[in-house]
Amino acid sequence: MAHDQLTDIGACVFDAYGTLFDVAAAAAHCKDDLGDKMAPLATLWRDKQLSYSWLRSLMGEYVEFWQVTQDGLDYSLAALGLDGDPALRQKLLDLYFKLDAYPEVKGVLTALKAAGLKTAILSNGSPDMLDAAVRNAGIGEVLDDVQSVADVGIFKPHPRVYQMSVDRLGVEAGRICFMSSNAWDAAAAANFGFNVVWVNRFNQPPERLPGKIVTQLDNLRGLPDLLGI
Repeated sequence: MAHDQLTDIGACVFDAYGTLFDVAAAAAHCKDDLGDKMAPLATLWRDKQLSYSWLRSLMGEYVEFWQVTQDGLDYSLAALGLDGDPALRQKLLDLYFKLDAYPEVKGVLTALKAAGLKTAILSNGSPDMLDAAVRNAGIGEVLDDVQSVADVGIFKPHPRVYQMSVDRLGVEAGRICFMSSNAWDAAAAANFGFNVVWVNRFNQPPERLPGKIVTQLDNLRGLPDLLGI
């Protein structure tokens, strides 16, 4: 896909999980406990975490993402016959507060800030989860804002979530560049009116959803060039 430069961007907003932070890291850190069930657990846990967020949004039954994360894990452990080990459950949950950032993240954020752009996270994550992840990654000083859906009481991809970035950063939607590794999030943000760069880390096909992304990258390293920095 051609990488046309984006101009007149005032803010760069990032999804957190899968985009800045490696969500498979929790299960990977427990590979000795999980063995060949590590990859299936990581996949199922993530799938359930997201589907529960969407279903709760449709049902009008919002709870913080930390509860959804626990519920998704409990389902996944039961499905894989691993639900008899409370210590393993707690170990996996504790690791969610120590997720690894992808290696290029800090350098890219530093470059964006140096160029005078506002930077923010916009995430389903609950505030305590995001605070821990940001602190663990050491990126707090290169972020202007960390935005959680907890402030609007509904999960992505509801338009109210994306509007929060416009309101809190004071930058109109057309001057916001939004990055997500989740194709559904990328589509929804583009449909809302952001300039969206899909960070397609796992070479997935595009979703068949409304919203036209600007371009896609394999990781965040190409973002400064895309923005002419």
